[in-house]
Amino acid sequence: MASIIGTEDTIFVGLDVGTTKVTTLVGQLDAERNLRVIGAGVAAATGMRKGGVISLEAVAQAVQTSKDKAERTSGYEITSALVSLSGSGIASQNSKGIAGVSGRVIGPDDVARALDAARAITVPYNRQILHVIPRGFIVDGQDGIRSALGMHGYRLEVEAHIVTANVTALRNLEKCLEAAGLDVDGWVASSLASAEVVLTETEREMGVVMCDIGGGTTDLAIYIEGAVWHTAVIPVGGDHLTSDIAQGLHLPLETAEMVKRRHGQARPAAVDAGAAFAVRPFGQEQTVQVRMVDLAAIVEPRVEELFSLVRQEIKRSGYDGLLPAGVVLTGGSSPLPGMRDVAADVLHLPVRSAQPEGVRGLVDQLRSPAFATAFGLLEWGKLQEEQSLLEGKVRLLGLPKLDVRRAADYFRRLLPG
Repeated sequence: MASIIGTEDTIFVGLDVGTTKVTTLVGQLDAERNLRVIGAGVAAATGMRKGGVISLEAVAQAVQTSKDKAERTSGYEITSALVSLSGSGIASQNSKGIAGVSGRVIGPDDVARALDAARAITVPYNRQILHVIPRGFIVDGQDGIRSALGMHGYRLEVEAHIVTANVTALRNLEKCLEAAGLDVDGWVASSLASAEVVLTETEREMGVVMCDIGGGTTDLAIYIEGAVWHTAVIPVGGDHLTSDIAQGLHLPLETAEMVKRRHGQARPAAVDAGAAFAVRPFGQEQTVQVRMVDLAAIVEPRVEELFSLVRQEIKRSGYDGLLPAGVVLTGGSSPLPGMRDVAADVLHLPVRSAQPEGVRGLVDQLRSPAFATAFGLLEWGKLQEEQSLLEGKVRLLGLPKLDVRRAADYFRRLLPG
């Protein structure tokens, strides 16, 4: 939950620091506990490459600009936020933990002890644990349990998914945020944030790959049986397409980006053979005509390479045979025409494109796959608060005698306003 000066309402702030843009969203829960966006700020990102910081000053300035815009639209002064994290420094593994319960009701403390046991893994000195996410629980040998809170048992086991990050990348980004006057409420892997707003419950249950294609990286998250089983980051994204176009057509990067957005196509066969557009390459005083089929011939190999890397990562995870729901594409580079078809051909899985769903408020200009991570950060904050309320409720139910004052405080927190 983010800190906001000037309000006592439940407010969430998500800060997505990407390779091409920085997005700050301010969200609030309405009377029905639905998330509404009440402030937004988007700024061009400079000083980032492949999800990592290469210029502290440039990133700090971009974060400051995005934060200032969000403050003006929301009317609140922002002091902290949930922050996304991507880049090649993200890695994951699965682990198990066990805790004794002694035949009583399983409470939040018992779950925490089991998760602590699961996180007792060997972590290199240059890595830090970001998330320890329970995949499922086993109580006295009974598996397939989603939540063990409130159950009776003697032995509690948890299967957990652990996400780690490179400490250097973490500290460098943290210094940028400090320079912009922001504290970090928590780090969230970009893939997990995006998955919160683009995946359906059915897809999570059946087995699905969430593929967030950004400017500098592609973030993957594999969900099976309703929980995340694997996360990874591939250091290839939309900026690589732009670079290929710039080199192939001898264009400035800004012009190549415009060409990609206006005329890009990942399938030469889908392009009209006679279609063309005008650009002015380096060394030319006049514009020249470029055939769209030639542009597609530049784009297609890079897109195929991207999904070949995705396929390799899926096979490396060992879950390639457990994904009947296929692949869900999101992220700012995912709407490129033809990308979905290439993905289906390379991965041999069903593929659909997705954008954030279920968020209300100031979203007209932001209802795009490019903002999936930013919206997902708000949803992540909401889920954290709901989990805290659930744990409080279980503690109350486990009291030998009902403490009226604590019960009144709990139900008062449930009331809107």
